[in-house]
Order: sequence, then structure tokens, then C-alpha cells
Amino acid sequence: MCKFFERAKEIEEEIIKNRRFLHEHAELGNELPTTKQYVIEKLKEIGCSPEEICKSGIVTTIGGKRNGKVILLRADMDALPMKEESGLKFSSKTQCAHTCGHDTHTAMLLGAAKLLKEKEDELEGTVKLMFQPDEEGLGGAKAMIDAGVLENPKVDSAFGMHILSKIMPTGHVAYNTGYCAASSDNFKIIINGQGGHGAMPNQTIDPINVGVHIHLALQELISRESDPSDTAVITIGTFNSGDSFNIIPEKAILTGTMRSYSKENREKLLKRLNEVVDFTAKTFRAEAKLESSASTPALYCEPKISEEFAEYLKKELGNNISKLDTKLGGSEDFSQVLDKVPGTMVILGGGSEQEGFKYGQHNPKVVFNEDCLHVGAAVYAHSAFEWLKNNK
Repeated sequence: MCKFFERAKEIEEEIIKNRRFLHEHAELGNELPTTKQYVIEKLKEIGCSPEEICKSGIVTTIGGKRNGKVILLRADMDALPMKEESGLKFSSKTQCAHTCGHDTHTAMLLGAAKLLKEKEDELEGTVKLMFQPDEEGLGGAKAMIDAGVLENPKVDSAFGMHILSKIMPTGHVAYNTGYCAASSDNFKIIINGQGGHGAMPNQTIDPINVGVHIHLALQELISRESDPSDTAVITIGTFNSGDSFNIIPEKAILTGTMRSYSKENREKLLKRLNEVVDFTAKTFRAEAKLESSASTPALYCEPKISEEFAEYLKKELGNNISKLDTKLGGSEDFSQVLDKVPGTMVILGGGSEQEGFKYGQHNPKVVFNEDCLHVGAAVYAHSAFEWLKNNK
């Protein structure tokens, strides 16, 4: 019997040490020179042969000595463009910070790699490890898929994990089934009008007026065209135009994001988003162009597999695992992987407000309880081992 949870506790200090190094050296997007080199070195130390299949995208496999299926374990590695204010002794030394906890994901998967490598001869198949860049930009998973992360060997199932601060107790695991996190479609609207004197609007085509009407019309898509039971949101985050109080400008630029869950509603709203922007601009004699900047589908956790993984974990965690009864409003580009192969993603409690962890993700003061890290490493390893054993 592979006692991953006991062994993970024994290597807890190593997992924490790895996490603190990654935390101090936070990097953005797919520009991860220090992070990727550290991951590669740590994988080589335990006997793995990591490969960089795309910029900062690291892959390695463990097992394969016995015929069987292939399960992928994924961790993201990138930070956020913000200054850390946690006060930790190992705070980021760079101009960005791991306020979403991706440093913990990477450290936990490195820990899981060691646990699985120690039991490699007992694996009933192959575990593929995916260390991913640029989750925050929603481009990393797709880049790795395009580079072949799901092939050679072909992946049969995938498992991911995300730490969560403030809301869940330390080390508690939560899972869900079906659509669990929203899709994300970020966009830019460029409106071209005709500038002129602020006192003579009749001689102009006012792009600010057009932008206001587009903004209002987009909200009508949610209130009048989207099924209320199929949650969706369209938000305009920036609206930039003009430089002077008495000049009607030539151009206005709006940026925003659309979040939804079902594939059908997403496709419908994207089509209508284009139509509303185009037709509203034409109504006021202007021209408008909609550009997509980043997108990812909703995260879909295959129900049968999700419940299967939950059963494996309940045997070890007991009451320290539960099923979520709500969807997450944020987006997660692991959805790109789960759009191609069946799998699931779980949430790991990184410290609750009642425990003194009062700041949430993306806050410059956020702190994650490191007592959960060995649990996460064991969750990765145990889930992969049991799935391979039960899906020959």
C-alpha cells in the first residue's frame, strides 16, 4: 500500500523550501527563466527527464514500466503583476507576486513527483506532469496543448488543483461536477467617429456617445437575451477617449470581459456581442471593431471521474473533503485541457478567515498557510496512483 499522505508529511520541509524559493522569484506569463530552471533541476534531482516543449512549458513522465493508461497532473507557475505586501520574510524580490498561489501548486506537484518516483515500479501506467506558464494570461494551457502535451504518450485523464485562501480551512479539499468555473472572453472595442468642437456636436460623430450606448446595450444582452438560470456577465472595465473638455474626440476604446458557463450560451452571447457592437455604432454613423484579446472555455469537471477521484480521497481525508454546491465565478485555463480529455480539478484550502487568513486571492497582502502543502502533494500523487490502478 502506498501511504502517500504519511510520506508527504515526511518531506514537508522540502516542499515548503521549494515553495519559498519560487515565491521569492515570482515571474510573469511565459517569461519564467528562474522558475522553469528551478523546476527542471528539481525534477532531474529525483531522476526525471523534463522537457521544455514550448516557452517555459515543462513536461516529464513517471512510470510506464507497466502497461496502462496515462494520467496528467498539472500545476501552473506564473505570478501576477503587482507588488507584494504580505510582510513575509520570503516575500517576492521582483516586481510581481504569487498572490494567486501558483508557487504553491508548483511546489506541491514537485512534491508529488518525488512521491510517485519513489513508487514508480508500482504504477499501473504513466503519470505525465505538466508545469504550465501563463495561466493568468489564459494562454499557457493552449500553448502546451498545441506543443503536444496531450500526446506521446496520449493522455487519458487529467487532474488539476487550485489553492484557495480566506474561504476554506487549511488542508480541506473540495470538488465539484459539471461546469465549475466560468469561461472568459476578454475583448477590446475600438470606436472610430469624427472629432470636432464640443459646442458643435452636429458636425461630429461622437465616439463617446456611441461607447455609452454600446455599454448599455451589452447589459441588455444579459437581462433580456441570456437565460437567467445559465449565469453570464458582461463587464466593461475601461473606457478611454478624449483629452480635452471642449473637443469631441475621433476615437474611443472600451475593454471588457464576458463570463459564462454553458457552451451554448457562450456561443450565443459572443455572436450577439459582435452584432450589438457593429449595429449600435452604425446607428450613430460610426464604425466599431471588436477584438478578442484572450479567451478560455468554462471549466467542465466530468461528473463520473470527479466522483471517482473523490472516493479515492475520502478514504484518506475522511470528513476533510466535501462537494461544492456553487460554481466559481473566476476562470481557469485548465479548462483547455479538460475540453480535450476527461478529468477534474479540486480546490485545496489554504487557510480560512477564522484561522487568521483574512485576505483572498489577488490581494497584495494574501498569505497561504503552508501547512496545507504536504496535503496537496499527497492529493496529487494518491489521485494519480489510484486512478491508474482502477482504470487498467
